[in-house]
Amino acid sequence: MPSARIGVFDSGLGGLTVVRELLSQASGADILYVADQAHVPYGPRPLEQIRVFAEAISRYLREQGCGTVVMACNISSATALETVRVALPDIQCHGVIEPAVRSAMLGPPGAVGVMATAGTVSSRAYSRVLARSMPGTQVIEVACPEFVPIVEAGLTGTAEALDACRRYLAPLRGQAAQLILGCTHYPLLLPDLQAAASAMGWTMHVVDPAAEAAREAISSVGPAGTTAGRLVLSTTGDGARFGAQARAVLGYAVAPAVTELRWQDGRLTG
Repeated sequence: MPSARIGVFDSGLGGLTVVRELLSQASGADILYVADQAHVPYGPRPLEQIRVFAEAISRYLREQGCGTVVMACNISSATALETVRVALPDIQCHGVIEPAVRSAMLGPPGAVGVMATAGTVSSRAYSRVLARSMPGTQVIEVACPEFVPIVEAGLTGTAEALDACRRYLAPLRGQAAQLILGCTHYPLLLPDLQAAASAMGWTMHVVDPAAEAAREAISSVGPAGTTAGRLVLSTTGDGARFGAQARAVLGYAVAPAVTELRWQDGRLTG
């Protein structure tokens, strides 16, 4: 059984939705989170560059004693999951795409909409996994390049966020029976998405892969405990700013301490 330390990473805030689920499921495992805010957003970047980031962060988390790593980032899951599994065979590495599809399999029949970053959409990862798991299902993928910057800038709940939600939902209205949030930042926009859909007269069935991804990670470290373990937060950006952001996402009264990491010669250092 791998070490009961779970590493989670994303380009920024989004992966905290997976951390939130890990905490709520009381795994008993320590959770180490890396936000690569020096490179956010990942979506528009070359896929090979994302592979390099994902492997380096996974190596860092292994060095910190994590036997399980969750790529709480859809574009990393789409492009780097198998690469990291081969490069680091001594850890359990999980993505978020297959958990999302497993959840969608339990949803209403019909076309599946996927909202994701431009990189995830161009990778066609969701279309491939859905075709394998739900043969014959129509998949409608919509790139939403404004969403991650809106979340990282703290602009959820604004007119700008609502307008972006309306525009990105438009191709899916009347077409998709359910909607996969194909980026872990997007659940933080869920109230805006629901408000925009309601204004369109559309009740969405939403798939958020965070809960399923958390369950999969916990299964790697053994039966769930009765309490949450220690949470360690780190960012390649500004620690104070990220601490405040994390407090808001996780619902903490006091911002957790944050370690600032730096990229040096392709490696993460504290």
